[in-house]
Amino acid sequence: MSAAVHPLTDEPARPGNRPQLQVVTPATAVDLDRAERAVGDLLAALGQNPASEQLLDTPRRVAASYAELLTPLAFTPTTFPNDEGYDQLVLVRAIPFRSLCQHHLLPFTGVAHVGYLPAGRILGLSKLARVVELFARRLQLQERLTTQVADWLQAQLEPKGVGVVLEAEHQCMTLRGVQAAGARTVTSALHGLLRNDPRSRQEFFALTGAATWQGAHA
Repeated sequence: MSAAVHPLTDEPARPGNRPQLQVVTPATAVDLDRAERAVGDLLAALGQNPASEQLLDTPRRVAASYAELLTPLAFTPTTFPNDEGYDQLVLVRAIPFRSLCQHHLLPFTGVAHVGYLPAGRILGLSKLARVVELFARRLQLQERLTTQVADWLQAQLEPKGVGVVLEAEHQCMTLRGVQAAGARTVTSALHGLLRNDPRSRQEFFALTGAATWQGAHA
C-alpha cells in the first residue's frame, strides 16, 4: 500500500505560506475472506486441524490481526507558519512503533526518534508519530522504514535538516535462527544540516541517546 500527499484544494494558500497538506490512504487492500481461507490452509499444512474447537475461529482472528497491522490510518499533517523563526532542533523521542518483517511476517517493535530543524513551517508534534505509523503499517524492512520517514519529512516540510533513528527488536532474529534475544537493531537517516553539519549532527544523536552514532554520516 502506498500513501499520496496532495494540497487541499478548498483552502487557498496564504501569501508566503505553503498550503496545508493531507495524507490520503487508499481503502484497505486486505481480502479478509481470502486471508481467512489461507490461514486455514496454512494450519492444515502445519499438521493442525482448523476444524477443531480450539482452532475454529483462529483463521478469522489471524486475518483480522494482519489487516489491522497493515492498514495505516489516514491523517492530515497539520503545519503552522514558523512566525517566530524558530531554528533549533525539534525532536520527539521514543515514539513506539510496530511493523512486520517482509521476509518472515513476524513483528519487529521498538522506538523511533524523529527530529527536524524548521524552516518556514512547523509540524504538529503528534503528526511526527503519525508519520512513523503511516510507513510502519506495511510489510517492511527497518532500513527502508527509517528512510521513508526521513524522506517524507524532508519533501513535505522542506526543513533545514531531518534526522530519524529507529531502534527495534526483530522477532525473526530473537525467536528463530540465531535466537539472539534482546538484540536491537539501530538505523538512522539524515538530511540537510543534520547530515552535513558536524555540530548539528552531534547534537541530534546526543539528544536521541545514540551518541555513539554521531560520526556515522561524517
